[in-house]
Amino acid sequence: MVKKESKDKTENTGSSVYQIELFTNRINTINEHLSTMKKDHHSRRGLLNLVSKRKRLLNYLKNSSMKEYTDIVKKLKLRK
Repeated sequence: MVKKESKDKTENTGSSVYQIELFTNRINTINEHLSTMKKDHHSRRGLLNLVSKRKRLLNYLKNSSMKEYTDIVKKLKLRK
């Protein structure tokens, strides 16, 4: 979980990196849920929304700071 890794409450929760980590954790938990509940289409729609939000944030981060982008991709193992 990201919240346990963060140092304290002074963490910038509005930063792109933090939000990408948070979205990734939520995506992973919803994926686990959908592996058992295959017909849960409402959660599947929420998952697609989270994936698209994360993708937009990753594109923003890639355009603004390539070093942070590569660090977060390696940390979360998003790209192969």
